[in-house]
Amino acid sequence: MLIMKKLIASFCLLAAVACKSGSEGYKKAENAQDAGTEFIRASLDGDYDKAAFYLLKDSTNTLLFEKQQANYKQLSSKEKDKYKSSTIRPVAITSDNDSTVEYKYYHTSNPADTTTLRIVHLQDTWLVDLKSIIKM
Repeated sequence: MLIMKKLIASFCLLAAVACKSGSEGYKKAENAQDAGTEFIRASLDGDYDKAAFYLLKDSTNTLLFEKQQANYKQLSSKEKDKYKSSTIRPVAITSDNDSTVEYKYYHTSNPADTTTLRIVHLQDTWLVDLKSIIKM
């Protein structure tokens, strides 16, 4: 009976640890700047599981995100290292309204390329809307 209790307790502990791995291990963004920075950093590092956690999930964003991921995989290891070592430089973070923020930035591996992301507040969380890139 004692062995059975230990097995059940071990199984429960293992199940709890398994449930906490993956996207639940990432910290929910407290504001638009956190969401943007976390998404950008994860993308530059090639950590697309983490970047996906901060992405607004819809069909267009999913397609754009998959394209971004495919482009990253095509980079040489030298280019990937350059992205990983780059620094994110916010240029402007402006609120359109209570639930939409424009996050304009560049990263030091390509300072000539300034990008603006739209960050939206939905159901108590901030998420990156990649569609904003093609609309601008």
